[in-house]
Amino acid sequence: MGSTTIFSASSTVPAMKVLDWKNYVGLKPTVNDLRFSGVKTSVKVCPKRVLIVRASETQGGPMKKLGLSDAECEAAVVAGNVPEAPPVPPKPAAPAGTPVVPLLPLSRRPRRNRKSPTLRASFRETNLSPSNFVYPLFIHEGEEDTPIGAMPGCYRLGWRHGLVEEVAKARDVGVNSIVLFPKVPDALKSPTGDEAYNDNGLFPRAIRLLKDKFPDLVIYTDVALDPYSSDGHDGIVREDGVIMNDETVHQLCKQAVSQARAGADVVSPSDMMDGRVGAIRTALDAEGFHHVSIMSYTAKYASSFYGPFREALDSNPRFGDKKTYQMNPANYREALIEACEDESEGADILLVKPGLPYLDIIRLLREKSPLPIAAYQVSGEYSMIKAGGVLNMIDEERVMMESLMCLRRAGADIILTYFALQAARYLCGEKR
Repeated sequence: MGSTTIFSASSTVPAMKVLDWKNYVGLKPTVNDLRFSGVKTSVKVCPKRVLIVRASETQGGPMKKLGLSDAECEAAVVAGNVPEAPPVPPKPAAPAGTPVVPLLPLSRRPRRNRKSPTLRASFRETNLSPSNFVYPLFIHEGEEDTPIGAMPGCYRLGWRHGLVEEVAKARDVGVNSIVLFPKVPDALKSPTGDEAYNDNGLFPRAIRLLKDKFPDLVIYTDVALDPYSSDGHDGIVREDGVIMNDETVHQLCKQAVSQARAGADVVSPSDMMDGRVGAIRTALDAEGFHHVSIMSYTAKYASSFYGPFREALDSNPRFGDKKTYQMNPANYREALIEACEDESEGADILLVKPGLPYLDIIRLLREKSPLPIAAYQVSGEYSMIKAGGVLNMIDEERVMMESLMCLRRAGADIILTYFALQAARYLCGEKR
């Protein structure tokens, strides 16, 4: 490319190389009486000594470099030959009829921090990732996966095939924690729920299979008698209908040890019997399972949101309800009593169930306890969002993500949710 040497009017500016301006988009000669070698046409002179380079004139391609050194670029600027940046954008016009008013005397305008996606992301206080999810999965003895009518998209998974496939899908999008719930054959149910600690039962077999296939998978378990009880309650039922506390705890300890022996990482007593956390901790330690954690269902309310779950496991109480051991939905301070007891007895994680209707309880435990807090977005919450989406009353995906974010914002470190796989795919950018 041809070049020549020019001298500026000022003797303090060193000699510079001038480039053939026709070869560069947006480069215009602006110095008076400037001549370029090989150029016969006259040069239009701008009133100011400005080298104009506009990004908009690069026609979508990268802007070409001029081949100047740092010293030459600085000298050009000192001499007044300043490259021009794109102009200041015009102020957007308000719609016709907008009133002209004086600015409000505000020293702080919170909207400033929300004005762009980048700023909103920078100041985001709560984040959600697949690692926050624990995926609840239903299993049964059959080979085929059976749809659960009240929970669209959920199945009773065959423990040898469907379960393994579903776990693999979850792991592919970063969900590496699951909690299992077994559908036990009616013939194996009894008033004392002895099948709960059968080392060769459905539950231990499934745990051993998953640990063999996925050694680093984190498996949470459910410790309660209702899937194994012929009465459908979480504990042993006396002939007058009273749920027996201490006798039930004895059975739960044997159940927790059986699950730990199979390879469970976290045992989760959901029964709400008094004193069960301490008893289970002692039983686990006595058998050498010091490394197995306890996630206590600390504030489990006697809620109407559990209906679809009980259909999934066919575990509805044969009579009565669970109000003598699960908490009253009207109570707030009582959750602190349960939390203090569970902490003192050795719980590693405190769980609140249900989730979204009990955000105040999640926040309460978050503020009062140093332990990790879990929230269970239960079957009723899941099914309502699914039903609303099917009826086009809500945007299912957006409501799903908002509900999970709210649980995190309230203080939940982990969320047990049937949306785990779908939400993780969304977070990973996959399409529905």
